[in-house]
Amino acid sequence: MTSFLDPVIAFVSAHPWLAYLTLFLAALLEAIPVVGALVPGSTIILALSALVPGGEMKLWGVLAAAIAGAMLGDGSAFWAGHRSQREILGAWPMSRYPGVMAQSEAFFRRWGTLAVFFARFVPPIRAFVPVTAGALGMSPPLFFGVNIPAVLAWACAHVLPGVLAVSALHEYAGLPHHQHIGKHLWILAVFAAAIIALGVWTLRRRQARTGLRPGAGPT
Repeated sequence: MTSFLDPVIAFVSAHPWLAYLTLFLAALLEAIPVVGALVPGSTIILALSALVPGGEMKLWGVLAAAIAGAMLGDGSAFWAGHRSQREILGAWPMSRYPGVMAQSEAFFRRWGTLAVFFARFVPPIRAFVPVTAGALGMSPPLFFGVNIPAVLAWACAHVLPGVLAVSALHEYAGLPHHQHIGKHLWILAVFAAAIIALGVWTLRRRQARTGLRPGAGPT
């Protein structure tokens, strides 16, 4: 894995605009209904944030790319729902995920305006709440008044941990900057956590489908 990461870091150093574009697209696609449940946008953003302390990427550029992508994705989904109203909730491709759509609508009805803020931090509902909010008649000023602060907080929560962690590893753990060890450790940790989270989520979905629960057995 280390031998794979070194060329990636070198490539980003030579072509930083591609890394910013990747961040933008990751945040954008993660906010689109259905697609957002499949694209590991948060994982990509968390991983690439490790390249800020070494100068391969700039903090302001990483934050700007993530914020712009998330705002465009959320805004587009909301306007689609706002224009189509409830019809869009039963249209393709949302119609293929009735369980998630029902969960998203229940989440929105339970939390109301705050659902737009909280959903930013709850995958995969994050990809469905903006379109649900629009379809259920939330006003544009109210939606964007909550969504913009949510996106700003979400971007900071996904970018700053990697920056601070890698900086701390070099500053306090004595890891040499030029060997990229801190970046390797953070990126590997992010992808390991993502794989574990995906495994847990898949297991819970299977248990829900079969009606089983941990510790349950035949009676």
